[in-house]
Amino acid sequence: MQTLDEMKPQQSPELLKSLHILTRDGKINQDSRRKLKQVYHLYNFIEPILEKINQENEHYSIVDHGCGKSYLGFILYDLFIKSNLGQVIGIETRSELVEKSKALAKKLKFDRMHFINTAIADAENLVPNDVDMVTALHACDTATDDAIFFGLKRQVKYFFLVPCCQAEVAKLMRKNKSTSLTEPIAELWRHPIHTREVGSHLTNVLRCLLLESQGYKLTVNELVGWEHSMKNELIIAEYVGVKKGNARERSLEILKLFNLQELESKFII
Repeated sequence: MQTLDEMKPQQSPELLKSLHILTRDGKINQDSRRKLKQVYHLYNFIEPILEKINQENEHYSIVDHGCGKSYLGFILYDLFIKSNLGQVIGIETRSELVEKSKALAKKLKFDRMHFINTAIADAENLVPNDVDMVTALHACDTATDDAIFFGLKRQVKYFFLVPCCQAEVAKLMRKNKSTSLTEPIAELWRHPIHTREVGSHLTNVLRCLLLESQGYKLTVNELVGWEHSMKNELIIAEYVGVKKGNARERSLEILKLFNLQELESKFII
């Protein structure tokens, strides 16, 4: 066990203890250190955007999809949101995590934190139409895609996405491998480990093109060093209202090239 020298000075130790990141005597184990480091790195990207949003709309809303134990939501609230009038809405399918998060928010008097026990795809009528930011930190499988479509319908100003496992593309690549192997490019995913890696990369490329086709400007960054997490890609999207002209066409070409036309409705609008 070690003390946490990296803890931000304005961070509440009581919150970190309640999230079981810190022990009662203020120590931290290595797994918790990695998790907090990831959330702090993401916060460093989000904070200047929150400053900008707060100046434009003091009653802003952030929706955190697949929030789990809501590490990100609680830390955003503690470090920034509690001192202004914004709100965080966490969406999570596991009822026990939702109840624990509600109880913790009540205990800490984080009155503008709300949690909804539902799937992202079913949250449409449970969340205000006016949403400024969508976040998804390691939302599993297709949850990141659901978060993207949720945000696109509302034309949110910002997305902060750290995708997790997404098996849908790799599964279809495996299914179609026998027909795809007639083309030399299929050597990229002939071996199972490459199928998984190429499938994951393709998924994020197609997500980026989808966002660009709908008027978003993107940056893609490394979140933290690979020693902290293999799920390390941070997609930041800002709505600028200018659609990238060839994004949709390129997505269609990629789907055709990799024999993934069955997923057109997932990545094309």
